[in-house]
Amino acid sequence: MTQHPSAATEPGLRRRRLLQGGTLVLLLGRQHIAHGASIVAVRLWPAEDYTRITIESDTALQATHRMIGSPPRMAVDIEGLDLNPTLRELVAKVRSTDPNIAGIRVGQNAPGVVRLVVDLKHEIKPQVFTLDPVAAYQHRLVFDLYPAHPVDPLEALIAERMRELGGAGGAGTAAAGGGSTTSDVADSLGDLIAQQIERANAMTRRPGTPMARAPAPAPAPSRPRAIDSAPTPGNVRRADPGPTDRLIIVALDPGHGGEDPGAIGPGGTYEKDVVLQIALKLRDRINNTTVGSNPMRAFLTRDADFFVPLGTRVEKARRVGADLFISIHADAFMRPEASGASVYALSERGASSTAARWLAQKENAADLVGGANVNAADALVHRALLDMSTTVQIRDSLRLGDAMLRQIGDVGRLHKRRVERANFAVLRSPDVPSVLVETAFISNPEEERKLRSDSYQNDLANALINGIQKYFSANPPLARSRQI
Repeated sequence: MTQHPSAATEPGLRRRRLLQGGTLVLLLGRQHIAHGASIVAVRLWPAEDYTRITIESDTALQATHRMIGSPPRMAVDIEGLDLNPTLRELVAKVRSTDPNIAGIRVGQNAPGVVRLVVDLKHEIKPQVFTLDPVAAYQHRLVFDLYPAHPVDPLEALIAERMRELGGAGGAGTAAAGGGSTTSDVADSLGDLIAQQIERANAMTRRPGTPMARAPAPAPAPSRPRAIDSAPTPGNVRRADPGPTDRLIIVALDPGHGGEDPGAIGPGGTYEKDVVLQIALKLRDRINNTTVGSNPMRAFLTRDADFFVPLGTRVEKARRVGADLFISIHADAFMRPEASGASVYALSERGASSTAARWLAQKENAADLVGGANVNAADALVHRALLDMSTTVQIRDSLRLGDAMLRQIGDVGRLHKRRVERANFAVLRSPDVPSVLVETAFISNPEEERKLRSDSYQNDLANALINGIQKYFSANPPLARSRQI
């Protein structure tokens, strides 16, 4: 029988294909060994609190680092990596305004080892850690560069207010028609805030922690009091300014930030961006508002695009002795037709609805997405704080939420006409009335457009400040129990 030509050559073809496949495997293996991990992206997040460097890759990276002094810099060796254009992008990402980093240099230190040298503007305490894939991110190698001597948020609050007062009238310039000066007012307000600082310190100070600079405490009066916010004529302060004559501090907490964009609208709008814009507008209104004779002051847990862990947000608010804590968000849902604003307070038990429970679970996962470096000790401290929430705090939070919800309903649609409740981690401050405001559904195309609108952001800020004023009208700041 005559053999078909293809049958005679088929074994040879199979051998050649097998050899070719083996060669390809060897080439791929050699390439993998040479290049190791593939860099997906590099990111830089500068902020006063800290600067974050993130290197995202398709496989986990291993790195060692050491600090070098005079001038301060950090040398980082990343193993299993060859220098590539994506890594070089870090050099150009450094801004001159970065509070912590002066520059970055990158080079191939050895085969399969890339070295980063981070030139620093001052001494820092780095935290270096890795994050497993989550949400849209693959493996992340993270460098959080914290100032070795950070600015105390309380001192920053005082300094900011003094700068404003100095700019308004000129520090040290005599006031028209009187003997007091702008510097006198600044000093008086500084004393006022300093006393509140010491009260906050007394609640949170650990043994051995130095006390904040503050004037010597006055003898305990028969009722609560604070130094007046401005000197009386002749630079003589009133002996007893009354039980509520003091500075009111409102902590504003724009949700998400940095590595955590929050919800993303169909048009590409990031939740973290719009809630920061709303918070900044609300800050301006608070800083220009008084309740009775009490001046108000806003404190932001973040004032730029950087990530803040949930526990740190609560800690910051308590550290400045905040009277209120307002977390600002923009909701998202699977269906685009969902719409309207909502206000949430803490629930020690179950959520008030399935949607509230789902939202709380989503918001509580922010630390995973944003990339918090949480060790066992931090987790224990956070858990202890969560267990301290009080019935009084929740009652006051519901009152605040109700006052704000009524005002929001005048400028836009409400998703629910009552304050919802769920177990939000960011609301678990034991001594500060706390609410979470979902300003709108960013997943709704119409509401996404409104959230991006300057006029709607102003309307929301007006509604929120009106709600705050309504709350304090019915609940004077010193009328509730306060640990001093």
